Amino acid sequence: MAAALLITGTVGVGKTSVADAAGDVLADEGVPNAVIDLDWLRRSWPSPPGDPFNGGLALRNLRAVAANFLASGAERLVLAGVIEDRGERARYEEALGVPLTVCRVRLPLAETRRRLRGRHVLDPEGLDWHLARAGELAAILDTAKVEDFSVDGTSAPRRVAEEAIGRWRP
Repeated sequence: MAAALLITGTVGVGKTSVADAAGDVLADEGVPNAVIDLDWLRRSWPSPPGDPFNGGLALRNLRAVAANFLASGAERLVLAGVIEDRGERARYEEALGVPLTVCRVRLPLAETRRRLRGRHVLDPEGLDWHLARAGELAAILDTAKVEDFSVDGTSAPRRVAEEAIGRWRP
């Protein structure tokens, strides 16, 4: 039976890197899989009023992309992205059409900010936004508790992915 794993967390914790590594771990194990970065499914400008992060667009795109990957033989879908509440989690699971497990990558805020400074060295405006958003989003996720389990994100992405896959095993 097909299943999906969402790697979530605040900005800068390495969601995309961990999801990418998780796809490699599954491939190394011979498990047909696909990796989906939710940021790319929502990347469009301008955002409609009331939907600043293009959540509706992301769900519509996810429905189509997930169906295509599953029809092509993927047994596991690994996603990287942020969901901020249980209602949103349910909408993602419905769009995927398969059971969804959520893994939160956690990092100390100081380390998250260090990573963001490295990532946005040539983008001071983007850095300011991401630095502010990191703490804000961490607090939202702490309250929402959308994850089934958490992993420590301080190791290399492959190591974090191995732990997440090991705890997931649908």
